[in-house]
Amino acid sequence: MRIETIKLENYRNYERLELTLDAGTNLFYGDNAQGKTNILESVYLCGTTKSHRGSKDREIIRFGQEEAHIRMGIVRKDLPFRLDMHLKKNKAKGIAINGVPIHKASELIGLGNFVFFSPEDLNIIKNGPSERRRFLDMELCQLNKVYVHNLTGYNRVLMQRNKLLKDIYFHPEYEETLDIWDEQMAAYGSQIIRARTEFVRELNQIIAPIHRKLSGGREELSVTYEQNVREEEFRHQILRNREKDMKLKMSHTGPHRDDLLFQIGDIDIRRYGSQGQQRTTALSLKLAEIELVKRVSGDAPVLLLDDVLSELDSSRQRYLLESIGEIQTLITCTGIEDFVENKFPIHRLFLVADGKVIRQEESK
Repeated sequence: MRIETIKLENYRNYERLELTLDAGTNLFYGDNAQGKTNILESVYLCGTTKSHRGSKDREIIRFGQEEAHIRMGIVRKDLPFRLDMHLKKNKAKGIAINGVPIHKASELIGLGNFVFFSPEDLNIIKNGPSERRRFLDMELCQLNKVYVHNLTGYNRVLMQRNKLLKDIYFHPEYEETLDIWDEQMAAYGSQIIRARTEFVRELNQIIAPIHRKLSGGREELSVTYEQNVREEEFRHQILRNREKDMKLKMSHTGPHRDDLLFQIGDIDIRRYGSQGQQRTTALSLKLAEIELVKRVSGDAPVLLLDDVLSELDSSRQRYLLESIGEIQTLITCTGIEDFVENKFPIHRLFLVADGKVIRQEESK
């Protein structure tokens, strides 16, 4: 898979931008706060409907404007198609594939896959469980339409159930309606647990040899899916915790409280790993994500690297660059010295300054 063209209109600091990309490495360099990350964000947003920053549509639209557009020309398995996204301040975003509007984000599943790697991802291991759940959800939503349906349904039911738990305090008679929400919550949640279990199983097969090589053969990494509740016990556990839920006005059972455990031997890297171990584990996780996408989709993802190299030492930089291979990659950085030093080919080079993108002479 590769992106051929990107067109932005009133997107963050870009009034209008048109880019033609190479199928190899596309490097965007320049000072901080010039708009480099905005380009990568637009690609990820158009391909997944989500900003990697978690930004709302109204925050993305250029200041003083009411709407923004992203248009991408993509080739997947030699078949070209066009994605159009229309962002509006006070309305839901509009999405079209080859000019035909779609009504559900799940219709994008299978059209393309994107792996985003930013300095914030280096903290995914030591940050709270919500960051690791977000990683699970973002990846599974790109690979599995059914997961998108179940996750959307689960989040809707969870929100309604939590609202009901608060209302019961003033209207105790509402308690009898909890059964309806509990049944839906268990139905959607069981499917989520099953999909996450399979995902982590496949992830372990891929991440272990990657981490072994990254650590020079010194460390064996394993990932464990820490379920808040087992699939077969979900319905029973919801009922068992009902009194606690009503007292605290919050749902305490379900995959919204899951986590991932990263271990080297018996050491919990989240809590007791060194900063170097945590960063190596995060890098292993992203490289494994690339391989997992290839395995599941049968196609390479587009890799988006947002100023990551400056956060890695020379050996990890080299390993990351060597691992990119034939994948189309969009990279942002403040300078190109690391690439020159590692003799890494740059197929298309862009200088980004004050919302302007200027193509430079490439380094082969």
